[in-house]
Amino acid sequence: MPHWIQHPDELSERLQQRPARIGLDTEFIRERTYWPQLALVQMAIGEEILLIDPLIAGMTDALKPWLVAPDIVKVMHSASEDLVTFKCTCGVLPRPLFDTQIAAALAGTGAGMGYQKLVSEITGTLLAKGETRSDWMRRPLSEAQLEYAADDVRYLFAIHDALDARLGELGRREWLAEDAERLLASVERDDGERWPHLSLRSAQFIDAPAQLRLLRLLRWREHTARQSDRPRSWILDNELAVTIARNPPADQAALLRLFERFPKAPRKLAAPLWEALTTPLADEADAPLASNGGDDQKQTLKRLQEAVAERSRELGLPDGVLASRKHLESLLERASWPAGLGQWRRRELEAALKPLLPGTAQD
Repeated sequence: MPHWIQHPDELSERLQQRPARIGLDTEFIRERTYWPQLALVQMAIGEEILLIDPLIAGMTDALKPWLVAPDIVKVMHSASEDLVTFKCTCGVLPRPLFDTQIAAALAGTGAGMGYQKLVSEITGTLLAKGETRSDWMRRPLSEAQLEYAADDVRYLFAIHDALDARLGELGRREWLAEDAERLLASVERDDGERWPHLSLRSAQFIDAPAQLRLLRLLRWREHTARQSDRPRSWILDNELAVTIARNPPADQAALLRLFERFPKAPRKLAAPLWEALTTPLADEADAPLASNGGDDQKQTLKRLQEAVAERSRELGLPDGVLASRKHLESLLERASWPAGLGQWRRRELEAALKPLLPGTAQD
């Protein structure tokens, strides 16, 4: 049975054991907020599983030393959202990190594998999924919730042992360390996406001035969502943002008339939205434009993808792990190596990709 931790002192006392590793997971709520609300922390220590209630006063302070202890490896699965949650609630990030989803990809087991599938693949155990949509803020939690939560860390050590051994055989532990640190650094910076319009496929089909207007709206939406702690789509959904950017209203009154066609339009935010739409950004002259590419660019992209696929086969890596289409498009458009292709990926790809690029791509 998992052990329910209700007193911060009990968690602090257990730190004296100084385990070499802990398994970590969280349950959080984010449906109605921008920032995740931490509802439960699961921690595996040896054979014991602790369920830690972060809603109790002082508990997150007791958790911090565990997260930052440099001699304790934190084993987690698909940790990105958990990292954001820890940063928001505890103000620190768990280091050093062993992310089993990343490790599984680098070990050739599979890309983007969910926890249940990875547990089945490595241990042969089939996990239940019954509490996926539970209300984790309620107290007391049900027995079914407690068991589901415990299962989320129960098999992390077995997975860690198998994947770490495989990465050692392949000489790829450094790859995992680099990817984990890149993930941690991205959460630590928390500077948002500089060019969010590039992530919208519909941006490819509007002209350059409209793309810049879309960029202004998306930057404003991100800032407003963070400040108000509300989901981005509650501030301004993508469809309406593209509509406004493509055919900008003549004035604020016309903007309000446009809102009448959209039930979820942010009528109370019309004034700041209008200001954002009509105020150029200091760096928008540097903004890359979304494009579906001409024939030459499409052919070059195809050749880059083929070269990546060939190198992936040579390394025994699943598709998409070595380089995503988005990374290759960025490499092609900017003629410089994006951060996502840095370090070990660049070392593995540069010789194959550089001759295919129209520019030097040396940066």
